[in-house]
Amino acid sequence: MSSNTPRRPVRDLRFFLTVPHACSYLPGREATTLFLDPQESPVPGVYDSLALLGFRRSGRHLYRPHCEGCNACRSVRIPVEQFAANRTQRKIWRRNADINVRVVAAHFASTHYTLYANYIRQRHADGDMYPPSREQYRTFLTLDEPYAHLMEMYLDDELIGVAAFDQLEHGLSAIYTFFAVSEALDKRSLGTFAILKLIELSREKALPHLYLGYWIEECRKMRYKQAFAPLEILDGRHWRSLIR
Repeated sequence: MSSNTPRRPVRDLRFFLTVPHACSYLPGREATTLFLDPQESPVPGVYDSLALLGFRRSGRHLYRPHCEGCNACRSVRIPVEQFAANRTQRKIWRRNADINVRVVAAHFASTHYTLYANYIRQRHADGDMYPPSREQYRTFLTLDEPYAHLMEMYLDDELIGVAAFDQLEHGLSAIYTFFAVSEALDKRSLGTFAILKLIELSREKALPHLYLGYWIEECRKMRYKQAFAPLEILDGRHWRSLIR
């Protein structure tokens, strides 16, 4: 996105709150989500401003948690020039040196959907996205906007993983990663590899940050984000280093 893109003040935007619903991450909790008015498309400028305030994108919607009495969901990002891979991450990088990566527009492809559907069935059959459907996939991960991309991962000529991400003016934003599930591929830690590739891509584009979405300290599924140090956390309207 160009820094010259006209920017609407956040105070001029309209937002809506969902009714309370079951939290997807913490059992027994209720969640409320703040959405940008669906009539306001996530155009450059607006998206850039809201991302700095902790908003995420799902399809054409920009949102963030807005739960009364709970601040468990914390936006986190990696300052990519300060990032140094740990021993485990260096091993994963070397282990996947034979993977070829290609970045494409976030358009629908049957090969992507087949991989996604198998991933959801095998890894997330107990989650909100089960059972998968083509419409669900299109709504979630496809978008005809110049900032929306898919990073394809190939082993020889076989598609084994896809990472959806957006390019903002102040960083890349990781949206979702899915991949083939097998005993042999599980050893490759493709989710971690995808983040390492996005860090590399951020550096190549001279973008200062990689946004990883929300981190919840109590949620086991999100603890992997802590391994990408240093990590910055959104505290109110300011980003600060997460010191643990």
